Amino acid sequence: MNENAVKQETRETTASRSSSLKFGKSIRQKFARVRWILLSAAALCIAAVATYDIPAWVGVAGFCVVLLATGLSGRRNLSLARSAARVAGAPSHWPDTGMKMVVDALPDPCFLVDRRGITRYANPAARDRFGKVRPGDPLSFKLRPPALLEALDRVSSGGGSERIEWSEKVPTELWMEAHIAPVQAFAPDKPRNGSGFIIVTVRDLTEQRRLERMRADFVANASHELRTPLASLTGFIETLLGPAREDPQARERFLSIMLEQAGRMKRLIDDLLSLSRIELKAHVQPDTLVDLRDVIEHNAESLKPLADELGVELALDLPPGEILVRGDKDELTEVFENLTENALKYGASGKRLDIAARADAEMRGTEWWAISIRDYGPGIEAEHLPRLTERFYRVDVATSREMKGTGLGLAIVKHILTRHRARLEIESTGGQGACFTVKISKADRYKADAETEKPHQINS
Repeated sequence: MNENAVKQETRETTASRSSSLKFGKSIRQKFARVRWILLSAAALCIAAVATYDIPAWVGVAGFCVVLLATGLSGRRNLSLARSAARVAGAPSHWPDTGMKMVVDALPDPCFLVDRRGITRYANPAARDRFGKVRPGDPLSFKLRPPALLEALDRVSSGGGSERIEWSEKVPTELWMEAHIAPVQAFAPDKPRNGSGFIIVTVRDLTEQRRLERMRADFVANASHELRTPLASLTGFIETLLGPAREDPQARERFLSIMLEQAGRMKRLIDDLLSLSRIELKAHVQPDTLVDLRDVIEHNAESLKPLADELGVELALDLPPGEILVRGDKDELTEVFENLTENALKYGASGKRLDIAARADAEMRGTEWWAISIRDYGPGIEAEHLPRLTERFYRVDVATSREMKGTGLGLAIVKHILTRHRARLEIESTGGQGACFTVKISKADRYKADAETEKPHQINS
């Protein structure tokens, strides 16, 4: 018999003796507490025998029943005490304070689960990222990727640490990574019996992957778009240094074209930078209250000179009161500025542009604001509609470049609306104009004020 086994047997014997002594003491204390009940029961039995001519043995039997019930209650306490002694020193199903403090110190979301996959603790980062976590619920209530659950099963069955990655497409594109590792209970004198916890740490890789993809997109697309103006600049500079060195008219004309091409490259770089900033924040939904009435009216006023220049009548049809949503005001301004400017440039032949807002309700009681921008120009053929929000996609490349477009405007609109959990609907028929509709969830100012005041009420 090894030393550990001797120590274990000694602990169990000591615990059993201690529980027996405690049981004897508890019996005495129990009889002291119920002595008046026993005396009352004895008095009732004697009175019943004397008054109703009940046989004496019946009264004695009734008193014995009461006494036996009291004794069985004490015996049950002894059984529980012995059971506690048998499992004394065994790892608990719940983590201790030290383990919780270590998990709370981790910056990433972290879950402590048992070998059955039941959540026993979650640190503040996990509660902030995945919402309320109830200890006792399966981990699959919060983390559902099959690859993660399969890895958790392997670790629970005695496997080593694992690292897995997965992606999600809804509501936005996310990349996540999880580290799953067994953690033994804090009992160094016990053998490794697989009764400890499993720690699951989750890390968000979204920004890292988006940066990688943006770099790839920039090399593939931006280099292509920049090649044409750079080639033009190079050719004109060589001409000015050579045959047109002494030609003032050619020099003035070439410098004008060079300035235009440089402006095109600047617009392209500005749009790429704007798109990259939006993508970095795509999974963080803004929560600031914004009145779209101010945004729409400001855009209409700033673009009125362009509308007058193109001979387009700009009409607004907005409901009374505020048009409240939760969002980033600068980004929403960019959305409606892009859509309105596109409608003015490409639908100018219709000589009219309507901007309207209305309340809209859909299934499950969701309330939306639907803001539509409709032109009466040549419209867009049906085969182009699914690809309009792709980067650098143009229905007519020559017209787009003539209008100083970069092919990124609608891609920027799509990414901003995705961040706001909103959507863009496009309706168009060739020759009948186009209608771009932004649908975004309503916000309630009174509800937002109540949520803002609630923490102060709690603190007070």
